[in-house]
Amino acid sequence: MERLERELRAELGRLPGAAAMTELVGVWPEAVGELVARNAWPARLARDGTLHVAASSSTWAFELAQLAPTILARLCETAGTAAPKSVRFAPGPVPEPASSARLDAAPNPRSPSPEERDLAAKLTSGITDEGLRALVARAAAASLARAAGDRVI
Repeated sequence: MERLERELRAELGRLPGAAAMTELVGVWPEAVGELVARNAWPARLARDGTLHVAASSSTWAFELAQLAPTILARLCETAGTAAPKSVRFAPGPVPEPASSARLDAAPNPRSPSPEERDLAAKLTSGITDEGLRALVARAAAASLARAAGDRVI
């Protein structure tokens, strides 16, 4: 993962303004606070040094435009030389907030019911290798249980 990050940063470094944009995206939540970061996100850095920020609504864009001098000052403090010359806000797509749950943490799976195990056994009955058939049947039963669990809410 670190190697991929290193390679991506190297490639982005070849594009004009990409390094500054990467820095701005990195410091954005710290500079503007969590609430603003959930409702506005840096979209692009123009050639003239203007940071264009997408806001979740026209109301957010208007309110943040009123705070542009304050936001620009905070960006200058946190981003240093990568700070933009000015900031503009407009409605646009804002990324979803990152889930607080870890991505590698799997939810507790539901155990397959006897009916799901029977169906899995029927579906895998054509597999001649006994060990393989048992593994595939177990996986199929787990998949059937997970699918049933996804439907029950």
